[in-house]
Amino acid sequence: MAEAHSDYYIPEPSHWPVTASLSIFTMFVGGATLLNGADVGQYILGLGFLLFVFMLFGWFGVVVKESEGGIYNDQVDVSFRMGMAWFIFSEVMFFAAFFGALYYARMYSVPWLGGEGSGAATNQFLWPEFAAAWPLFEAPSNHGFNHFKETIGAWGVPFWNTAILLTSGATVTWAHWGLKIGSRKHLIAGLAVTVALGALFVGFQAQEYGHAYHELGLTMNSGIYGATFFMLTGFHGFHVTMGTIMLATILGRSIKGHFTPKHHFGFEAVAWYWHFVDVVWIGLFIFVYWI
Repeated sequence: MAEAHSDYYIPEPSHWPVTASLSIFTMFVGGATLLNGADVGQYILGLGFLLFVFMLFGWFGVVVKESEGGIYNDQVDVSFRMGMAWFIFSEVMFFAAFFGALYYARMYSVPWLGGEGSGAATNQFLWPEFAAAWPLFEAPSNHGFNHFKETIGAWGVPFWNTAILLTSGATVTWAHWGLKIGSRKHLIAGLAVTVALGALFVGFQAQEYGHAYHELGLTMNSGIYGATFFMLTGFHGFHVTMGTIMLATILGRSIKGHFTPKHHFGFEAVAWYWHFVDVVWIGLFIFVYWI
């Protein structure tokens, strides 16, 4: 068992970091093998994923037991908050890269290919018939390009998903308020509604993807528009899925009686993450669907 000290905290040696590294390495090997055409890669990838899930349950289980056991001091709480803050910052940079790619392609690359600015020579000698437009329905070179009929409008499923996520931000805040005033009823109710809204968002996005693929012909292979659309919305959907699982875990812990008004960083960390997901979606709605 780890020991608590008045000024600092020293955890006991643990095998979980090694297990985490081994699981990630196994998934990497399996994914690389699968991409190179070997069927055995899917089994290696599956094994790595199962090992990763086992690590998550085991490692977080230890942290929860230590937290509920009262051995964490204020220094640990500060460390957790700093770690979560840096993690969210890394996620901000992750999405900034994809938003940057969208901006560069839309504002610079496509106009240059159409002959604007320094791209005049490129247009004249390589693709003189190419006309710059966004979204890019027709690529300069059609090798392997999958044509699509139209884009997904902002005022259908994306609008309702925006309303769902904004509402979920309010319900998780409601749950936080209930926790701080010691009302477990409000805490559990707010979390339950938030989890339901997160699952509803993912369901709507899955429906949207089916419509895009099968009816509009919009796929990852639909040029720069299709690539940036699915990279941004797909990774965001993955984050919503993970956030919903995290919220469901916090809901289960709340039902078991975990967290107090003074001691609830586990809840706050997930709430921070969920608000980050909300903010990213607003950017997606504006720059991917609306403008």
